[in-house]
Amino acid sequence: MRFQDAAPDARAIVYATIQADPSVARTAALLADATYEQRLLARAVMNGEATDAAAWRTMFPSLFGLAVDPEARDRSEAILAVSLEVADRGEQVRSQFRGAIVESLTALLLERRAGAASVRRERRLLFDGVRAEIHPYDVTVERPGRAEAYDCKWGARGIGPDVLHQLDDARTHAADEDEPLVVALVVFDARLSCDVRLDRQTAPTGGIGLVTIETLDDLAARPALPLP
Repeated sequence: MRFQDAAPDARAIVYATIQADPSVARTAALLADATYEQRLLARAVMNGEATDAAAWRTMFPSLFGLAVDPEARDRSEAILAVSLEVADRGEQVRSQFRGAIVESLTALLLERRAGAASVRRERRLLFDGVRAEIHPYDVTVERPGRAEAYDCKWGARGIGPDVLHQLDDARTHAADEDEPLVVALVVFDARLSCDVRLDRQTAPTGGIGLVTIETLDDLAARPALPLP
């Protein structure tokens, strides 16, 4: 089992520009240290249904009320501001930025556990005698005997048979080569929504980990646990 950089095709080049946008790194850094409720705020705002900052402050009084600790309120204001920047973009661009933010956030949290040198982006997994998968994994942890591969999604609707088969194939091929490999989905959405989506899938899910908006901080503490 070995890792390889993704081919620099047109899609990858366009997406790399979005990943390199300073607002992506800024938003991911804020969300890496955010509370669960602050992450809920970011998800709600970045969905783009409303761009009135005052309305969002009213809907999240525990983040913006006068009784809130000033430092925490300032962080909530910063998260609201960057989230509104994303919400103000067109639907297609907004979708791309949201995906890039989740990937960047995942990488930041993994770096806290595995170290920045071990965490890579947009990498393919290669196995001897097995045709290489075209699409790369969003974030990988590349350490001998402790490799991890993560596919990142903004919402539960992004969970489909293609990604499940890709993760399961990687897990199976790694096992065939006696190589430990954690494979998992990171979804910036509620666990319940993900469970409902997974229940509708016929693709294999056993052995694939799932990290949701409620358990994001676990990435900084341990590899994702596989689904039963």
